[in-house]
Amino acid sequence: MDQVEVRTMAKVSKRLLPFLILCFMAAYLDRINVGIAAIQMNKNLGFSATMYAIGAGIFFLGYFIFEIPSNLMLHKFGARRWIARIMISWGMVSSLMAFVWNEQSFYILRFFLGVAEAGFFPGIIYYLTYWFPEKRRAKVFGLFLVATPIAIIIGSPVSGLLLNLEGWLGLHGWQSMFIIEGIPSILLGFVVLKFLPDGPKDATWLADEERSWLLGEMARETKEENSHTLSSFGAAMLDKRIYAFGIAYVGIISGLYGIILWLPQIVKGFGLSNSVVGFVTAIPYCAAALGMVYWSRHSDRTGERPWHVAGACFLAGFGLALSAWITGPAMSMVVLVIAAVGVFSAMATFWALPTSFLSGAGAAVGIAAINSIGNLGGFSGPYVVGYIKDATGSFSAGMLFLSGCIVLCGIIVLSMYRGKANAVLPNAVRAKPEGVL
Repeated sequence: MDQVEVRTMAKVSKRLLPFLILCFMAAYLDRINVGIAAIQMNKNLGFSATMYAIGAGIFFLGYFIFEIPSNLMLHKFGARRWIARIMISWGMVSSLMAFVWNEQSFYILRFFLGVAEAGFFPGIIYYLTYWFPEKRRAKVFGLFLVATPIAIIIGSPVSGLLLNLEGWLGLHGWQSMFIIEGIPSILLGFVVLKFLPDGPKDATWLADEERSWLLGEMARETKEENSHTLSSFGAAMLDKRIYAFGIAYVGIISGLYGIILWLPQIVKGFGLSNSVVGFVTAIPYCAAALGMVYWSRHSDRTGERPWHVAGACFLAGFGLALSAWITGPAMSMVVLVIAAVGVFSAMATFWALPTSFLSGAGAAVGIAAINSIGNLGGFSGPYVVGYIKDATGSFSAGMLFLSGCIVLCGIIVLSMYRGKANAVLPNAVRAKPEGVL
């Protein structure tokens, strides 16, 4: 491999990925800390499981409505300013969650949290396509997405401990938690304005030779794939692959948030204290972080994409299905670890598929559309689990529902690629479009 390439990619990775991972950790913490807050909040405010599920899931309706417009704004105004705007606004709304007083205020603030955060995740995925050639993207996406389990590994115990701040400034523990955990996002938003370049041409920390190589490599890749790359808004919105991937992603997100938003209450059912619940909840995500990094690296090394996504989906479905029948705390945690590893590994490798045929404005809208459709699963998954829990008093049937959703995702992805030749990236570089819907 050319030394300029090695040196350039090492610089880009070290400069951008740790910071973006930190930002995404803040995003996930503000998105899912409601799962820990619910341990106290639901009792204080008199929320049923269904009320909580609607409030937790309505975040994704705001997210869905504003996702594509937000990503187009990022494409127009640049990553630095738009990502900073997103982070500052969602941090403020997240802190305001401390002041919900009834069912309606809970729904409204969760909806506006989704509006504020809309565009962040697809914007970062789109932003990374400026810097990394396609052959490296599964590993890069995997490293970036490892922020999700890390945020939960760190955030769950911290959130659990913050619940103990009962009476601080006259607030309940869950209120203190929301205020404290919203502040890092606001501060990081201002750091983005100073730290994050809009693209390789603005990267003053790259030597001229390195910057020229990177710009040339990305231009060459775009030109080479021009015959099947979607680069315009209209082309992306009319391409049925976008909608197929979006529907498939519903399955991953249903499983993901079904676990994230209900796991603390499942663990609480083991009879543990609030502080211990935070630590025990982190266990599946430790395994998930390791699994998703290994799985995404393996996908890049072999050049195979669809089976890496589908195989991880089937593993998650297996774990979720078993969790419906196993009731003992120890074995319940084992199968939930299996489910978490599968869900996160599927998410890590999934994004290497659609980004292989999207570029420019087409990438901005296509990635946002897929993520927007998929995140409807963030509403439907937790809602169905909550509704079933209220109706039956058990999480079992809800876990079976989530299992079916994510297995269906794996089936859809495999159905989109026909034959081994189209399931393997030639020279571990890019999947050809002839085998895709």
